[in-house]
Amino acid sequence: MSADHPDRGALTATAVPLPRRGEKPVAAGKVLGAYLRRLRKERGMAIKDAAPVIRASVSKISRMERGENPPRERDVLDLLNHYGVKDDQQVQAIRDLLRHATAAAWYDEYSDVTPGWLKRLIGLEDSATEIRAYEVNVVPGLLQTPGYARAVVKSGRPHDSETEIKRRVALRIARQKLLHAAGSPQLVALLDEGILRRPVGGPEVMAEQLQYLLHAAERSRIAIRIVRFTKSAQIAPTTPITYLKFAHGGPTELIYLENAIGATYVTNHSDVERYRHLLSELWGVAESRKVTMRLLREARKGYSAHPFRHC
Repeated sequence: MSADHPDRGALTATAVPLPRRGEKPVAAGKVLGAYLRRLRKERGMAIKDAAPVIRASVSKISRMERGENPPRERDVLDLLNHYGVKDDQQVQAIRDLLRHATAAAWYDEYSDVTPGWLKRLIGLEDSATEIRAYEVNVVPGLLQTPGYARAVVKSGRPHDSETEIKRRVALRIARQKLLHAAGSPQLVALLDEGILRRPVGGPEVMAEQLQYLLHAAERSRIAIRIVRFTKSAQIAPTTPITYLKFAHGGPTELIYLENAIGATYVTNHSDVERYRHLLSELWGVAESRKVTMRLLREARKGYSAHPFRHC
């Protein structure tokens, strides 16, 4: 539809999604992006038609509509004007949503040790209603103890200074606060059996980590399951997978794939469905809660019998 007719199909002020109390920046950005996408589609415009309006590439518009990057006020207001949104109440509602989307987040304090791909993950974790993770080599970051996290960080970044290591560990532990907050996401952690046998940080660190997992597994919104070699050989991937689900605004689910130098975010519906199915298959072959708890206790006992420390 031509921009020469900006009022055709215009949304009413009540159609603007209002920011919720305590809305996290990433969640607000996803809601705002979804709203901008709806406006564009209602006017029959393709992404390539909207990109020149804010002097941007097609990929930037696409990222904005998915809520992947904090939007600039000028870009949002230019798009609203181009889409024919003139109602003062509508514009003010969008300004309120924009303010939430660009507000400082708690993890900004750690920007010196937070690459962009990780910052996005942390923001998504904060707004997720469900997190499902399959880990191959180490305990998921959301369930790591400080000692275990330190060993993982030192192994992956051997040239970091002591200050940088402490900052990265502090960030990892701070991320876990969301599991203790009201409205915390449902967390499902599928752990490859090899994680129990890999003495990250040495026996004392492992014993402490396994004890922590036993305590965490007692909580109502955390499910931990061990995936044995013998039952998963035909389906288990060689790299970790994290699935995140969201309540409202933008994509309702996505997949996070981390590697040694960065991460990939998968939002294509068919690809997300494929990974979701794989996680369901892994859940199906994973040990029961009872057996998982027994395996964790046995592994902890084995490490407790060797109290020397290895860093």
